[in-house]
Amino acid sequence: MLKADRTARILSYVVAEGSADVHALAELLGVSAATVRRDLQELHDQGLLHRTRGGAVTGGVNVELSLRHRSEKKLAEKQQIAAAAARFVPDGAVVGLTGGTTTSELARRLADRGGITVVTNAVNIAADLIGRQDVRLIVIGGLARPTSYELVGPAADRMLEEYNLDVAFIGVDGLTTQAGCTTHDEMEAQTDRAFLRRSARSVILADHTKVGRVTFARICPLSDAHDLVTDDVLSSQDEADIAACGVKVHRAR
Repeated sequence: MLKADRTARILSYVVAEGSADVHALAELLGVSAATVRRDLQELHDQGLLHRTRGGAVTGGVNVELSLRHRSEKKLAEKQQIAAAAARFVPDGAVVGLTGGTTTSELARRLADRGGITVVTNAVNIAADLIGRQDVRLIVIGGLARPTSYELVGPAADRMLEEYNLDVAFIGVDGLTTQAGCTTHDEMEAQTDRAFLRRSARSVILADHTKVGRVTFARICPLSDAHDLVTDDVLSSQDEADIAACGVKVHRAR
């Protein structure tokens, strides 16, 4: 297993469980305890987890993991959400895509279909689409965020004001009926709002782990979105609460 894949799995495990034991991780990954200890120390030095004597914990801080470290987490659910979200895109549509692991999965599905225009501020999505001759690609420029691979800020917002989108897909880090849709960075939230303003239809993509979670910067109240596409694990109560805000909930199956 490559080191990058190993550390991504360690982070996913620690975030999901709240803590991890060195020997449990070594057994999970099929590597030595010494290798796990070195990986944990490196992740601790990067501020992604807190090293303890026998393993690691997430701690109380809501840390934003990089896109690379998030890419394998809940992958099956994200692929199902992407498949369901693709049905919102008619032939010839102008589609806005913000950054994120679920929107990246959606971009791959749309690329296979072609015949659309994609407006995105995510450099990883742009890199995936740039070689597709049947996809017209517009890349929004701005300040680069290394954790999300997005270009954000006033330059991005001004450029978005020049375009009209048929549908925009917004990835979020948190979603509640009280706080609305949230993310980790205030400039990213502002650019997400610009996508929402320029779109005739706004669709939030979020697996169930994002529901009930609040992160630093508010993107919008839930009522600003038309649809939420999520996985089938969302509780009935959460679905009812979100629907009461005027958002249509679509479960990916």
